[in-house]
Order: sequence, then structure tokens, then C-alpha cells
Amino acid sequence: MHAEITHWLEWLRQHDELHTIVATTLLFALAWLSNWIVRRILLRGLFHAVGTIVQGGPAQLQDHGLIKRLANVVPAMVLAYGVKVVPNLPGELVEVVSNVCAAFIILTVALALSAALDIVNTLYQRRADAHLRPIKGYLQVLKIAVFAIATILMIASLIDRSPLILLSGLGAMAAVLMLIFQDTLLSLVASVQITSSDIIRVGDWVEMPQLNADGDVIDIALHTVKVQNWDKTITTIPTKRFITDAFKNWRGMQESGGRRIKRCLYLDQNSVRFLSQDDIARLHGIRLLDGYLKAKQSELLTWNSRLEEACRRPVNSRQLTNLGTFRAYVEHYLRESPDIRQDMTLLVRQLSPAADGLPLELYCFTNTTAWGRYEAIQSDIFDHLLAILPEFGLRVFQHPSGADMRALRLPEER
Repeated sequence: MHAEITHWLEWLRQHDELHTIVATTLLFALAWLSNWIVRRILLRGLFHAVGTIVQGGPAQLQDHGLIKRLANVVPAMVLAYGVKVVPNLPGELVEVVSNVCAAFIILTVALALSAALDIVNTLYQRRADAHLRPIKGYLQVLKIAVFAIATILMIASLIDRSPLILLSGLGAMAAVLMLIFQDTLLSLVASVQITSSDIIRVGDWVEMPQLNADGDVIDIALHTVKVQNWDKTITTIPTKRFITDAFKNWRGMQESGGRRIKRCLYLDQNSVRFLSQDDIARLHGIRLLDGYLKAKQSELLTWNSRLEEACRRPVNSRQLTNLGTFRAYVEHYLRESPDIRQDMTLLVRQLSPAADGLPLELYCFTNTTAWGRYEAIQSDIFDHLLAILPEFGLRVFQHPSGADMRALRLPEER
């Protein structure tokens, strides 16, 4: 058997072209076999073991193309070194193939490192506190550095020169590179400031009206921040805009556990009047007002008794008003509501009268930050107040509508 193989090899050496073709075919077959062995056996077994240790199951850990990239390194190395032993090949061709394979190996390693960084980001995002300190921007900076170095090494390999020669010329290209990577550098600085100052996190509700963004932050990357608006559209914002532009972050509200209600009832100023004794007696029947009315009547009686004869004229005395009594009722109503935070600011105040009526503002905080529950609490409060207004002889102000105009028609038109 050995003699036959030796005889066959001697016969091949006598036929140069056939010898070269056979050796090249064997070289490519060896490269393919090495790729198959590395991808199917070594790397997949290693990745399976890592996935079992890190995540408790390899199915939950995506390789992001890491196995494919690393498996391509071995056949490229086989071709780079094997082409040198293929007989009868021109020296220039051998050099070109070796240089191209070396550049391909560098590119493949760079892509594999990029995939490995993606795996690191995937594992990090599964941490409970990942949204507090996202690292995606920093990993993207590392990717840029990896590909920048890989580009220099690839060019050096293709031209068969030392990388130091290329690096020595980067000083003159610094201004050009800074111009090219201007946005990247600004985004890098912005990402560092955002992370170090804890300006925004994934999951924060942010509002940036100038860019029509109002929703939750779903991704923070090196160059962009993605905000999913309440209508489920996605607004992509340059990262640096969160440093240069003003925006509102609702995280403080969410962490406080209370959401503010700040809304006005617009009252008809013509309905404001003093309360009669019959009105006061009737309002004593409202549980929330009984204590207030007793204390207020005692206070007014003491005050008015000092005026003696002057008190006989109503203009000189202090009297209860339906508006003041209603304002006290609203405050007591909010104080007893289980849906309102009593440890936060609670105000019922009048604002400056305007053409739209007299604003009576409610300023308080609900005991929840959930949007749906918050709106339900707010609506329930104002439903009740609007319905109970007539008990105090007050009217809500609103601009005349068609029904109002029909009610005011002259008798002869009816």
C-alpha cells in the first residue's frame, strides 16, 4: 500500500498541472473539513457548556453569529499556510492568497468580538437592575474601536506592511477623523453624562414636545434613544439631544407613588352670594360641613359682636358665602378620600377671575401612578363636585350653546 502511494505521488510530480490541481483540491477539502469539525463539534460543545453554566440552558443563550465567525478562522488559516506548500504556484499568487487570508482572519475575529459583545449585552440585560445602568452605548464604543483597529490591521496585511507605518500617518488624519466621527464623539460624551448623572433609564416616561416624543424609553444606545409613544409609535432621538435640549422625565412622579391632580372648576361668578339662615340650616345636614359651619358661625359671631351698631348693616358684617362653603366642602371631601395622598400637598384655591368664569382649582395627589386608575379617580372627584354644585346655589360657567339660544327666544318667536 505504501509503495503504491509513493508510486502515485511520483507520477503526480511528473505532471505539474495535475499535481497543482490535486494539491489545491485537497487543500480546499481540508479547509472545509476543519470548518465543519470546529463549528459542529468544538465550538458548539463549548457554547453549549457555557450556556448551561451561565443561563441554566443553552437554548436561552443566542450566539449572535459567534460560532459561525470563529469557525471561519480555521479554514482561513489552513488556506494561508497550505497555499505555500501547493507546488508550481506563482510566488505572487501565494503572497496575495496569504495576505487576503490574513485580512479575512482579522475581519472574522473582529466580527466574532462584536458578536461576543452582543452576548455580553444580552446577559447583562437579564439582570434586574440592568435598566438603571445600561451598557449598550459603551459596548458600541468598544465595537467601533475593534473595527477601527481591525481596519488598520487588514490594510497592513493586504499591502504587506507594518501597521506602525499606517499608525504614523494617523496624526495628520486626526482632524479628518474627528470630523468624520463628530457625531460619534458627541454621542459618546452624551452617553457618559446620561449614565453617570442617571438622567434617563430604560422604562422612564419622558416627554420632549419639540420632537413629538411622549412615552416610555425602550432602548438607550450610543447614537440614539428610542421612545415608544402612547400611540405605540416609536420616536428615535439622537442621544446628544438629551444633553442639549430640555425634556421632562416623569420618573420622580412614578417613584413618589403619587400623581398630581391639577384641574379647575370654572364657576359662574353671578351665582356667588351670601348664605341665608335657611341655607345654613340645610347645609348643616351635610356631614362634611357640620363641623366647619359650627366653627365658622362661632368665629363670625365673635367678629360681628365687636361691631355693635355697625353690624346691623350687612355690608359691615362678615357672612358665610356659598363659594367659601363649597370650597371648604371640597377640601374636606378630599381629606376623607382614600384615593388621595394626605402626606402630599392638598389645596383647594381660587385663581384670578377670567372671561371663562371663576377658576376653583384642585391641587392634590392620588395614591397611585397607574394611568387608568389615576384618570378614574380624577373623573370620580369631578363627577361628584359637578353634581353637588346646585346644593350650594352655584353654577358652572360655560359658553352659550344652541340649546341656550333656543331657551332665550323671544315669546313671539316661540
